[in-house]
Amino acid sequence: MTDYGRGPGSAPWHPEDPLYGDQGWGAQQPADGHAPYGGQPQQQYPQQQQPQTQGQYGAGQDPYQQPYQQPRYDVNGVPQHGGQPGYNPQQYSDPQQPQQAQAHTQQQHQQHQQQQHQQYVDPQYNGGWDTGQQATMPYAGNPAPPYEAQQGGGYAENQDYYGTPDAFPPPQPPGRRQPEPETEWDADPQKEEEHPFFTGDEGRDDDGEHDSDPGENRRGNGRERRGKTKKKSRNGCACLFLTVVLAGGVGGVGYFGYQFWQAKFGAPPDYSGKGSGSVQVEIPQGAGGYEIAAILVKNGVVKSQGAFVAAQRGNPKGNMIQAGVYSLSKGMSAASAVTQMLKPSSRESLIIPEGTRNVLVYKQIDKRLGLPEGTTQGVAKDQAAELGLPAWAKNHPSVKDPLEGFLYPASYPVAKGTKPEAVLKKMVARANAEYGRLDLAANAKRLGLENPWELVTVASLVQAEGKTHEDFRKMAEVVYNRLKPTNTETNQLLQFDSAFNYLKGQSKIAISESEINSNKDKYNTYTQKGLTPGPIGNPGNEALAAALDPTEDGWLYFVATDGKHKTEFAKTYAEFQTLKEKFNDRQGTG
Repeated sequence: MTDYGRGPGSAPWHPEDPLYGDQGWGAQQPADGHAPYGGQPQQQYPQQQQPQTQGQYGAGQDPYQQPYQQPRYDVNGVPQHGGQPGYNPQQYSDPQQPQQAQAHTQQQHQQHQQQQHQQYVDPQYNGGWDTGQQATMPYAGNPAPPYEAQQGGGYAENQDYYGTPDAFPPPQPPGRRQPEPETEWDADPQKEEEHPFFTGDEGRDDDGEHDSDPGENRRGNGRERRGKTKKKSRNGCACLFLTVVLAGGVGGVGYFGYQFWQAKFGAPPDYSGKGSGSVQVEIPQGAGGYEIAAILVKNGVVKSQGAFVAAQRGNPKGNMIQAGVYSLSKGMSAASAVTQMLKPSSRESLIIPEGTRNVLVYKQIDKRLGLPEGTTQGVAKDQAAELGLPAWAKNHPSVKDPLEGFLYPASYPVAKGTKPEAVLKKMVARANAEYGRLDLAANAKRLGLENPWELVTVASLVQAEGKTHEDFRKMAEVVYNRLKPTNTETNQLLQFDSAFNYLKGQSKIAISESEINSNKDKYNTYTQKGLTPGPIGNPGNEALAAALDPTEDGWLYFVATDGKHKTEFAKTYAEFQTLKEKFNDRQGTG
């Protein structure tokens, strides 16, 4: 082969050949006396000198900055050099050339190095190869055409063979040449996925070592690896792993989706039937539907709060469930639980009516707890100071029972097994809460009383003597009017039969005057001025409200003319005598 072509042939080397112009970037330069580009002179451009190096082209010569020469060929493919005589192809390629020719060549190269010359610039690209040095001035000459027309395949003068869409791209410097893409591998329809995740290769060969050449052609190696059972096994494991993960994710999403739908739109879980067994459930005062439901769920009565609340709302009397202890069954349907709790027989609560004396409350507690009679009364006497009484309710002389007036009328849950002191503490706590919100200290001062203790005592007297709500305020005015120092009608004597009955532990309407007038006990308001030493019962809300807001009509006397339900009031002693005669006529004692 020659330095400029593949070899002799019958046709010239056409520019469309992919290797056209590829001289290996190391082609020899023409000998002295040989003109490049068909013997035409070439415009010279200044160039920076390069450092001296050793090589074939002489010291300091860069083979890429030599003037580009394009040979011509005859019809037989033999290169022609502008018709200049003395051309010897072996002069530049034969390593055994005579020393004289080599010296002549080196001398010529040095001359070119010393001269300022220009690099050939193709007008089409307006520049030379990118060797790090660009032309410093525009092309100013008319270089000789790179080719001359030849017979049987010549090319027109000044024709740019790279300017057409079908032309091959111009040759690139060695540092920029890239291997041609292997399109046939990419277009292989039988190509299999070779990602390390699926093949299990992960950048290692069969011996467990990393591939030494990441750019190695993977067609042969990939097929060889796919032929091994180990890789197929890893591929199957990866697919199985993905399947398990996806199935678990779908199952998890479905489960939580069902739970969300069930919570938002589905019916709440519920038992069926009336349940079995027996359990006592305590419902506190003021508990609402969801609070009651939570207690029932905790004790195993119903299955869910939602089911109970729905059943309660569906029952016309569902909102009438009161505080107390209920005897229920476990595993009941919500509807059955609501129905059972509306029955009075299922309640185990202790109900204290307004005006009830403490001695009767003690008996009810003993009965509810299954204790011997007198047990709770003994606890109240011994532990009165430890049950939560306020400071203003302690250390009052001549008091029959320090807890009188503090076992507040209400419904209390009392389950079997509860201790008496626990029940008493609940009642005292309830009284403290009710009295505290009424601000008894300030109201007592406003009404001319010494302390809240006296105000509770007034309310207990109003509760004992009054029959209806309309009577309470008039009865409270009677008490306050008789306590006034200016009272000359009764001389500050209350003269209440209820106080004498409390003293005796009885409930009589007709009491003889001799019996009353002969008793000098502090609780006898017929012989002792002012209030009793303490309350004579447990007043309710209405009596307390009346004691705080009495009428101002001047009432000073009253008589229960029917002996039971009707009370009539009078302002003077004469009116009182008329009412007394009316009472005697109805009693048949006139």
